[in-house]
Amino acid sequence: MGFWHTIREAIRGTHHDYTAGPIGRAIILLAVPMVLEMVMESVFAVVDVFWVAHLGANAVATVGLTESMLTIAYTVAMGLSIGVSAMVARRIGEKNPAGAAEAAVQGIALGVITAAIIGVAGVLLAPKLLGLMGASPDVIALGHNYTRVMLGGNVVILLLFLINAIFRGAGDAAIAMRVLWLANAINIVLGPLLIFGVGPFPRLGVTGAAIATTIGRGTGVLYQLYRLWRRDGRVVIQRDQIALKPQVMQTLLRLSGTGTFQVFVGMASWIGLTRINASFGAEALAGYTIAIRIIIFALLPSWGLANAAATMVGQALGAGKPERGEQAVWRAALYNVFFLGSAGLLFITFADPIARLFTSDPAVSSVAARVCCTRSTA
Repeated sequence: MGFWHTIREAIRGTHHDYTAGPIGRAIILLAVPMVLEMVMESVFAVVDVFWVAHLGANAVATVGLTESMLTIAYTVAMGLSIGVSAMVARRIGEKNPAGAAEAAVQGIALGVITAAIIGVAGVLLAPKLLGLMGASPDVIALGHNYTRVMLGGNVVILLLFLINAIFRGAGDAAIAMRVLWLANAINIVLGPLLIFGVGPFPRLGVTGAAIATTIGRGTGVLYQLYRLWRRDGRVVIQRDQIALKPQVMQTLLRLSGTGTFQVFVGMASWIGLTRINASFGAEALAGYTIAIRIIIFALLPSWGLANAAATMVGQALGAGKPERGEQAVWRAALYNVFFLGSAGLLFITFADPIARLFTSDPAVSSVAARVCCTRSTA
């Protein structure tokens, strides 16, 4: 009874002091909405590739190549999220909500500046960037508008990650979860309507997937900003706090530096592998893209557990209780071992039928199944 009551309380998102009380209960209260948030983020990847796969291997290849280029935005978003979440959590632990709001504003500003640079380059150079990634002329002709929309609208990706990191750092994990529910609901409904031209909607093909995703994420960002302006949250942004503060930005960049480099190493390998796979043709690249999306669907919930531990550590340090933060890390790591082990066993056993859910092309599904098996055991 107590366990399920805690689960319901976590989903409702009532406020708690995570610097006191049983560690196991605190992790559950934080981890449940964070895991559900990451599940929703992974749904973006799966839904898009599921519908686009109906358009053929060239369309899926477009998604894969564009996603590899978007890793620059993801790297910045994840890296900055580390610094923003840490700083916000520390200030909340110190009972300093004004300092948390200040860090939030500067983190958002850094995200917008970075997104503007990536967006301009993406809109102007989309066909050339696809060519550099090894896309065939057919893929470039089919997908350059998809790439333009996704890279040009990367600001919604950056802000979705950054602002949810603010909520997580503050302990408002349920808000971050609801943001992704809203964004995904819009994407799931709009995706097939715009891809296939259902009813009054135009048939936009693979470009429709990019528009649906961007609208869904953009709506989620608007809801995030609304919650930051409300007066009932742990982090509330006041009008007089909206100003650039280079010193705070510098602190955020310093906190994010190591984490950003760590994320970049992993993302760079993804870009390299995508470029290599492109040389084997659209079917090989499509299979690889489907497999990576499936694997991400399983991996992202484990990041939710990691985010819960990070919030616990930040708030514990702010409250002067480092030993509590250490205990939270070990507990979350144990939970992740069981979760990832189960996910790997599932992929090894059912890789073929899972891959065939996304494509009826035997060449594509064969590649996807092999990649799922290999990556799940790595």
